[in-house]
Amino acid sequence: MKCFFNLATLTYDPDLLGVEVATIEEARIKAARYLGEVIRDRPGMVWAGEEVRIEVTNKKQVVLFTVAAFGMDASSTAA
Repeated sequence: MKCFFNLATLTYDPDLLGVEVATIEEARIKAARYLGEVIRDRPGMVWAGEEVRIEVTNKKQVVLFTVAAFGMDASSTAA
């Protein structure tokens, strides 16, 4: 099955090529790794005020699942 791994943050960056995967579990692993790479390369994104999401869709652009990350300060550190 072909899946598309779309980066959704303050802006939307669609995956125009997609990746063939054998199972939905493989797609979940790829999505989690992709989110990890995004955070590694641009860690400030999780502190930009919104969550960072990888929305995985099929070839009809139906969302299969979403993986998200966000940063939040503890209330004890708020000034």
